Amino acid sequence: MVNIRDLDPSASPLDYYGSELRRLREEANLKQGQLGGIVFCTASLIGQIETAKKVPTRDFSERVDAALGTGGFFSRLVALVLRSQLPTWFQPFAAMEAKAAYISTYQAQLVYGLLQTEGYARAVLSVRGDERVDANVAARLERQRILERVNPPLVWVVLSEAVLYQAVGDHEVMRTQLAHVLELQRRDWVKVQILPFSVGEHAGQMGSFTVLRFEDDPDLVYTEDFVQGHMTADLQALREGHLRYDHLRAAALSVEDSAALIARVMEERYGHQPGSNGRELA
Repeated sequence: MVNIRDLDPSASPLDYYGSELRRLREEANLKQGQLGGIVFCTASLIGQIETAKKVPTRDFSERVDAALGTGGFFSRLVALVLRSQLPTWFQPFAAMEAKAAYISTYQAQLVYGLLQTEGYARAVLSVRGDERVDANVAARLERQRILERVNPPLVWVVLSEAVLYQAVGDHEVMRTQLAHVLELQRRDWVKVQILPFSVGEHAGQMGSFTVLRFEDDPDLVYTEDFVQGHMTADLQALREGHLRYDHLRAAALSVEDSAALIARVMEERYGHQPGSNGRELA
């Protein structure tokens, strides 16, 4: 078993979090079980976080701040911890996404990460059988906090109609996810359009991509392959990205008609059917 005193607090945000949790807990003269009782978790979980074996959640951090009177220290630190759990190749994009004033994205297969529910994200991230799925889900949900800022970015999402029919998780997960998309797009700064099958060939057939705009920095275009992501400020790539996105928005259903289609698919394909247990009747 790892000894907390052998951890290097400078090794990673997670190690620093664990060392500080132990230091401040001991300063408060609390045993792991006592702190666990206050924040409604087990002594084992406290120990795992203190030894950097478990990634803390935002909810845990907020409860620890209240218990130890640390003035929001852990709530601020957990943002760094969770961002460090993202794939190394994805972290630069996540950092720029958090700074963007305007996010335009076309998604061919999945709901965009900023709009995913916990259940949908867990189903997506569980595909590879990664034992760190809890940490990965928490990191993805942490990204979404930019939508709760006083001045959030304007997020405009074009989804292929295929996204609505590609079942991720069970029917309840999909129903909840589509309901979440409808709820989000009631906000002034989140807009979703569906690119219908009836369009035929279109400007997004090469795959998903995202364009980020900033107040004071050059635009960026981001794409992914099955290994890693690619982010560039190359003018030709940006020109192509903007042009393709404009064509996709023009070809997609209106925001209002898109909402109606999402609602219809949610009810007809993923609605509750007596005796079906989340599956369509034969």
